[in-house]
Amino acid sequence: MLYEGNILKMRTELDDPVKYTLPIGENRIDMNELVGKEIKMSFTGQINCISCGKRTKTSFSQGFCYNCLQTAPEASESVIRPELSKTQFGIARDLEWGQKNDLIDHYVYLAVSNKVKVGVTRNHQIPTRWIDQGASSAIKLAITPNRHIAGVIEVFLKQHFADKTNWRAMLKNEIAQDADLPKEKQKVVDLLPAELRKYIDADNEVTSIEYPVEQFPTKIASIGFDKLPEIEGKLAGIKGQYLLFNDNRVLNIRKHNGYFLRVEI
Repeated sequence: MLYEGNILKMRTELDDPVKYTLPIGENRIDMNELVGKEIKMSFTGQINCISCGKRTKTSFSQGFCYNCLQTAPEASESVIRPELSKTQFGIARDLEWGQKNDLIDHYVYLAVSNKVKVGVTRNHQIPTRWIDQGASSAIKLAITPNRHIAGVIEVFLKQHFADKTNWRAMLKNEIAQDADLPKEKQKVVDLLPAELRKYIDADNEVTSIEYPVEQFPTKIASIGFDKLPEIEGKLAGIKGQYLLFNDNRVLNIRKHNGYFLRVEI
């Protein structure tokens, strides 16, 4: 069967294991069904910006043309560094977008991969954010009324926790086995100053996440369509936003947002 069109990052649903769907043009591919099977993906050379839709020779920041990288609200610096959000002061690339996306409840969370890391996400992006990062488990830490305050908490906690995922260790399934998230959360409560401690979320439920993987890579060979326009092989699993092939090759789907592909299965 042949599918073709511009792709976007895989859609996910928390299940045992996580359910993955790849948007491609007007179609959706059930990726879990392909684990253990041969797959061929070909890049046609066409890239469309995920914001404005125009063709672009180069994709920036996971799917934007250069103009949208500079102007689109979803590409603003506060997306990566939430403490820089100023929407609460009426300052944003697009105030309406900011009000809908920054002036809503945000969660600060702890997630486990090879280490315990701290992160921030909008309320409706749980557990999607955890899955996209390839976390094995996660816990809500604090809930704030806007993005800026969540970012301030995250910056404070960067002194004590990592804030980035070691993607190579994540893909090899190197997990911090001794991580006790409720215990780590209590450490945070003790660390935070009173003005930030008031945002601590009382929910101490730990979410465990399993991925559809038959075989994890023992070493990592990262591949992409810019250098290798045709990629094929047996799909050994999916974790985070990566396709894992049975020969240790890994493909970051999210990095190729907006790429026009042909997928043969």
